[in-house]
Amino acid sequence: MATTPATEHPLPDNPRPIATERERRRLRTKLKFATQIGQGIDGYIIGGIGMAMAALTTDLHLSTLMQGLVGASPLIGIFVGGPLFGRLADRFGRRPVFLADMLIFLIGSVLQFFVADGLQLFLIRLLMGVAIGGEYAIGAPLLSEYAPRQGRGRLLASLEISWYIGYALATVVGALFADVDGGWRWSLASSAVIALVCVALRGGVPESARWLLSRGRRAEAEELIEKYGIEIDVTAELEERSEPQREGFRALFSRRHVRSTVFASVFWAALVLPYFAIGTFWTQVFEALHMGDNAVAALLVYAFTAVAGVTAGCLVVDRIGRRRLLIPPFWITAGCLALVAVWPTSTPVIVGGFLFFIFLNAASSALTAVYPLEVFPTSLRTTGVGFATAMSRVGAAIGTFLLPMGLDRFGAEFVLLVGAGVLALGGLVSQFLAPETTDMDLAHAAHEARRPVGGTGRG
Repeated sequence: MATTPATEHPLPDNPRPIATERERRRLRTKLKFATQIGQGIDGYIIGGIGMAMAALTTDLHLSTLMQGLVGASPLIGIFVGGPLFGRLADRFGRRPVFLADMLIFLIGSVLQFFVADGLQLFLIRLLMGVAIGGEYAIGAPLLSEYAPRQGRGRLLASLEISWYIGYALATVVGALFADVDGGWRWSLASSAVIALVCVALRGGVPESARWLLSRGRRAEAEELIEKYGIEIDVTAELEERSEPQREGFRALFSRRHVRSTVFASVFWAALVLPYFAIGTFWTQVFEALHMGDNAVAALLVYAFTAVAGVTAGCLVVDRIGRRRLLIPPFWITAGCLALVAVWPTSTPVIVGGFLFFIFLNAASSALTAVYPLEVFPTSLRTTGVGFATAMSRVGAAIGTFLLPMGLDRFGAEFVLLVGAGVLALGGLVSQFLAPETTDMDLAHAAHEARRPVGGTGRG
């Protein structure tokens, strides 16, 4: 189906305002940074707890159970925030949700400084997890709806670089405050600075033209398309809207969309479960492998290897295609964790296995900001992404909650074998359900996701 440029539509008697090239670049830059910083603060909030956990456990007298709850609280909150904010953004628009979400980050960041016990910290980070879920559901989808077909994968994958940079930065900040009395309060609350900058950037961002088309508001959408030169297949978007379909969460499990729902949820969960669980309790994992003296240095290496991996994924996502970046790394990383589990006394195996796991897992994780946005139509995009986010965090939250108890009862070898099994499951599901959507218009990509894999001969 040919792309219908906005200039082919007849203009009204009063010409619509056309932005200058400088104004167009400014909008694209503002939207990109507003979204990237939002993703970065997600990684910052989740990553910061790793370095702070030991000190706050002592100061707040946390039990093993409460340690697990505090560590998993953002992931539990994502389970609520993803579907909630996703549905709100599909129903009421991208713009208001985009701003409100960041305000929650700002408030929660400040409140962390004043907690008096583990329950308070759990509740505040639970609220911040709701905001993180909202960020996944609205940030990347809004950016994708402004992005051109070519290079969209690299642009969206760059959000994951921001996430890992935020994660690594939180680790550095945590290390700087590690020897300060009550330093964990400052390190956790420091995310307020990032949130404040992001709130300022998000003011004045216009509504998504694709969302306006999905709601039948064609005149408003075409005004935005013409003003900012947005690349959209208007005909395809309108045809998608004209087809009878359910709305809301029920639509995700209709025959039309269930493949996309299962694929997006499973591949995302399989990627993040081992990473979050091991990263949150990295010190305990290394101690269980009798390498506790190197845990802090290893955590820094862990964080920056992940940045290198996701950067590599960002650079190749539009060159090698989505499927090649997703499926082989699943099987390789599963083998890496299994290898460490089988030879837990070999330092070269432990170091090499974890480095390969971190690098390739992070490279594939670039697709968590790409695939879920491409496999759902505009009318269901943020609802679908929000639901997939929630499902991915169910597994991650369970893994993070159970990991310290699993280490105590069954040992590191068992925990690593479970992680390897999760990764293998992700590889198997992706082999059969992952579509190849590289360089497609979003409306065409959503249509491709409904076809059996290999139906077009691509990927």
